[in-house]
Amino acid sequence: MECVLDEKGSIGKRYRRMDKAGTPIRITIDSEILGGSGVTIRNRDTLEQVRVADDQVSVFVSEFVRGA
Repeated sequence: MECVLDEKGSIGKRYRRMDKAGTPIRITIDSEILGGSGVTIRNRDTLEQVRVADDQVSVFVSEFVRGA
């Protein structure tokens, strides 16, 4: 699995760059999340966004990769 840290531009521009690169899911950690517990995961194909607890990120990504 490849991880890319993108800190340039607005979040919308970052999403578009990752869409263009073919990134299937994005895990976003932003200033709102830094003080809390969790991340936002966005599916490129469905545009669905979900909040996932820190301790559930690996489970969520594993299920996504397996197609669950």
